[in-house]
Amino acid sequence: MKDHYLVAIETSCDETAVAILKNGRELLANVVSSQIKIHEGFGGVMPEIASRLHVEQISLVIQEALRVSGCTMDMMSAVAYTRGPGLVGSLHVGVLAAKTLAWYHQLPLIPVHHIAGHIYANEFVEPLKFPVLALVVSGGHTELVYMKENLSYEILGTTQDDAVGEAYDKVARLLGLGYPGGPIIDELAKKGKANYVLPKIKTENPLDFSFSGLKSAVMQLIARIEREGQGVIIEDVAFAFQETALQEIMTKTKLALSIYPVKQLVVAGGVAANSRLRSLVVELNQQFEDIHCSIPPLWSCTDNAAMIAMAGYHLWKQETFGTWLDGAKPSLDL
Repeated sequence: MKDHYLVAIETSCDETAVAILKNGRELLANVVSSQIKIHEGFGGVMPEIASRLHVEQISLVIQEALRVSGCTMDMMSAVAYTRGPGLVGSLHVGVLAAKTLAWYHQLPLIPVHHIAGHIYANEFVEPLKFPVLALVVSGGHTELVYMKENLSYEILGTTQDDAVGEAYDKVARLLGLGYPGGPIIDELAKKGKANYVLPKIKTENPLDFSFSGLKSAVMQLIARIEREGQGVIIEDVAFAFQETALQEIMTKTKLALSIYPVKQLVVAGGVAANSRLRSLVVELNQQFEDIHCSIPPLWSCTDNAAMIAMAGYHLWKQETFGTWLDGAKPSLDL
């Protein structure tokens, strides 16, 4: 049987990434050039700077992925790339790079949804067992996605305002902790105690999410403590915020699991790297013993091209190809 090689490009935000996947199973290269250190000074990703850095890095990252994998472009069967969602300038660089490679080497194009990539990153652990419930938690998305079968997506609940990762960053900024906020708050919360109480989040759809109000509640809590002349215990604020946010996520996930027939729960997105969330998913697995819970490895939680390659492989098998007219789509629906 002929081997099939897929090259994948991911540039949706501030990571320039290229991966090469063999036969949908063997990851030969997964090269990521991160811009985090540059954006730290701004307290968040600066879109204009991100897109310029992608332009500088994309050719180098492609070359490095080919070198690491020991492959040449002549061996490739297709070029997968992130079409959206994401920052339009950043996406545009990846789209043009993918089209250039595909045109020059006469290869089919496979546009991939960024969130689909996060979901399929779980297949680096084990194959998905349908029906699947995907808990998507990242800087730009918080969603519950029901998959009856391969490449089938039904959004059960989504964020009404801030995504959970965005809320982490905003709360970290309130506390003067720097960027990115997720890992910092996760570590501080381990040292914190249940000293402060934050309100529970309410949404009209019981499976929807909302974190803007929680961020405002943290701001009001800090202001009240300071008015009373007390010192803010940052570790305890981090603990209160994280527990309130993650318990809300788990409550809605449990509700979805009780309503929909599911064989497997998968967690997807950058916040899947959160140590407290990972422990809560293990606890949930003990409660729903007939549902298998899958957590992606830490390396595949943040943005990378390996996940785009895995989702792209499934699209390639179904011969779901893109066209030369497909452009970057920052608000692409799943």
